[in-house]
Amino acid sequence: MNERVCAGDSSPCDSDGFCRNRPSTGFSLVGCVRGWGQSSAGVQDAGVNRTSRGRSLIGKIQDNNLPVTKKGVTVAPGFVVDEFSVSILTGKLTTVFLPVVYTIVFVIGLPSNGMALWVFLFRTKKKHPAVIYMANLALADLLSVVWFPLKIAYHIHGNDWLYGDALCKVLIGFFYGNMYCSVLFMTCLSVQRYWVIVNPIVHPRKKANIAIGVSVGIWLLILLVTIPLYVMKQTIYIPALNITTCHDVLPEEVLVGDMFNYFLSLAIGIFLFPALLTASSYVLMIRALRSSAMDEHSEKKRHRAIKLIITVLVMYLICFTPSNLLLVVHYFLIKTRGQSHVYALYITALCLSTLNSCIDPFIYYFVSQDFRDHAKNTLLCRSVRTVKRMQISHTSTKFSRKSSSYSSSSTSVKASS
Repeated sequence: MNERVCAGDSSPCDSDGFCRNRPSTGFSLVGCVRGWGQSSAGVQDAGVNRTSRGRSLIGKIQDNNLPVTKKGVTVAPGFVVDEFSVSILTGKLTTVFLPVVYTIVFVIGLPSNGMALWVFLFRTKKKHPAVIYMANLALADLLSVVWFPLKIAYHIHGNDWLYGDALCKVLIGFFYGNMYCSVLFMTCLSVQRYWVIVNPIVHPRKKANIAIGVSVGIWLLILLVTIPLYVMKQTIYIPALNITTCHDVLPEEVLVGDMFNYFLSLAIGIFLFPALLTASSYVLMIRALRSSAMDEHSEKKRHRAIKLIITVLVMYLICFTPSNLLLVVHYFLIKTRGQSHVYALYITALCLSTLNSCIDPFIYYFVSQDFRDHAKNTLLCRSVRTVKRMQISHTSTKFSRKSSSYSSSSTSVKASS
């Protein structure tokens, strides 16, 4: 008997090809598998039937239930998705909005982070902790943004992945790895800045060595926590839509089990705790600056520093809080209710969080005077030797002006006497 069954349990499908007694499942999407030997005639129409009202949608069935090779990608046969999932995979949110935002991030983020990394590594001589953390942050952003052309092409082609499961794993691993790398390095920056304010007398070399050790530890931690993304199969073929998705569609047993526990651990351990530490550091920093006694000139600098701190904190929370919060809600709804209709909000928030890769270089620019100077010299193609000559010339001119001013004042004093 060639009976069709739903993925994740043994409940049969009805005569129209829909799973009975099964709630609609959200995204990442749940697949439905049909038994071997079933004819595929007429399946395409059933797979995109918009009148199913949330039941699983049936797609083209592969004979003998064997793996299928489509455009170089070997995928499991017979996965179909529900009506809500079809609307996401074929809608303008994923095929227009997401690629537009990712294109903007790529066009701005690639050159700006590349220049920032160049400045930190080759133009900045004093490698104090802030420079070390910002260099690592720029590297994390660069390693993520450089893969964006594949992500853009994926969404433009109707969420159809053409580059194999291995590249899909790399893309997803770097995508999430960059997000949590950014969270951790920005936490390090906030703690380091607060430490400088309350305890400025520490040997620079000792602080730099600590920063290097912490940075290496963060990279190893991110590599460790993203291993599941590289191990798990990320590509799923949807015959009804004739597309191969990358991470967007996953079997139900994976979603409600491994992925739920995995992303919940990431959201709590690598976002929530660092976010609380970051916010606390910036609040204490503002309090310390406000309570310090300063002259009029220093007062202006203090106000500017406080505004900058508040701006950085707000951008940090805006970029990372919505995506991590919705991630937990999304997987919780799938686990408890068998469906999640917040996925559209989640992928939108996740997409907008990548704007952080564009914002970071401008934060470097406003935070560090040295970075501003080095960035300007890099853009003007000035070599290090040319910059040194200009500095010497500027210093000598300044000194000669002071000397002439002193001589003229001395002459006037003698004349009056």
